[in-house]
Amino acid sequence: MKMRQALAMEAFSVHSTALLIMIMISVSTVTQSVVRCDDMQNPLPPIVPGLAYGFYSKSCPAAEFTVSQSMQSFLSCNISQAAGVVRLLFHDCFVQGCDGSVLINDTAGEQIAIPNLTLRRSAFNVIELIKARLESSCPGTVSCADILALAARDAVFLAGGPFIPMPTGRRDSLNFADKATVESNLPAPFFNSSQLIASFSSKGLNETDLVALSGGHTFGIAHCSSFNNRLEPTIDPTLNPSFAQSLLQICPNSSVNAPTNLDILTPNTFDNKYFTDIQAGEVLFNSDATLLGDARTKDYVTNFSSDQTQFFEQFFFSFTKMSMISVLTGSEGNIRNVCSVLNTGNESASQGIAQQMQTDMSAST
Repeated sequence: MKMRQALAMEAFSVHSTALLIMIMISVSTVTQSVVRCDDMQNPLPPIVPGLAYGFYSKSCPAAEFTVSQSMQSFLSCNISQAAGVVRLLFHDCFVQGCDGSVLINDTAGEQIAIPNLTLRRSAFNVIELIKARLESSCPGTVSCADILALAARDAVFLAGGPFIPMPTGRRDSLNFADKATVESNLPAPFFNSSQLIASFSSKGLNETDLVALSGGHTFGIAHCSSFNNRLEPTIDPTLNPSFAQSLLQICPNSSVNAPTNLDILTPNTFDNKYFTDIQAGEVLFNSDATLLGDARTKDYVTNFSSDQTQFFEQFFFSFTKMSMISVLTGSEGNIRNVCSVLNTGNESASQGIAQQMQTDMSAST
């Protein structure tokens, strides 16, 4: 156990150092020097008008470094939190676009929807902390939507995944979706492949994007309620029998809603082991298992399982593509003062809380 912990910390240190070095490289050369897009099978997707690489290079030059430094500090204490930040971006983008609306803490907001009840509070907190830091150095400049996209990008990399240059320039929403809209837009863990393909297609994402982005389940946790339909009243025959029995130890009946790791092989590492899990019948969600049984998605599962580089390149492409779904740019939306509160002129109390959180974070780093 001590050896595994030491190796994990060593790997985290290597990735952390590499991330900070990459962020310090000029944004203008990142696609040539770091990513080498010309060497990739899938180059960068077209950038949505209004977004740009290095959008804040003049208005807030240290913006991306501030986000990355904050994420390194946050995850150095607990790398398992990385998945929570990535999930937060997915739940933001799939509802009314990547506009930071999921961050708004309102009694009628998106956070009360059933799929969002298990979003990690620590993920919300670190976005607010980063926002407070940036408001101190560049007030009213960097959007919460961009902070979330950059933080999720860094979470992937710090957990062992690919480094993804992220176009910025998103604006924050002036409203949030209601509970019904959230629940109708987020694909459910019990979806079959046809439902998944339809859901992703409605966001401009194809079958390849679907499988690659599902690979985000290579780290993080899930609760029994999201997969107990595969355990009762009868056990799903596509589940590995011994794996099913281990799940029944965690989730013996529908009244138990305990958490368990999504990937049993490397639960806190961003790698391609998730696809190995699918082939072995050792994934939690029906929405994951179904990818192997559909001719439209099966080959991608097989290829990504045997070739991590291919998975990383496709995830790189699909993640960037997802981060640009229905973004607000230019004069659309605004730059929120506090990520959890809409700009109304009455957010001073929330700003004070955010500033105190920023002080607490600084004291711990």
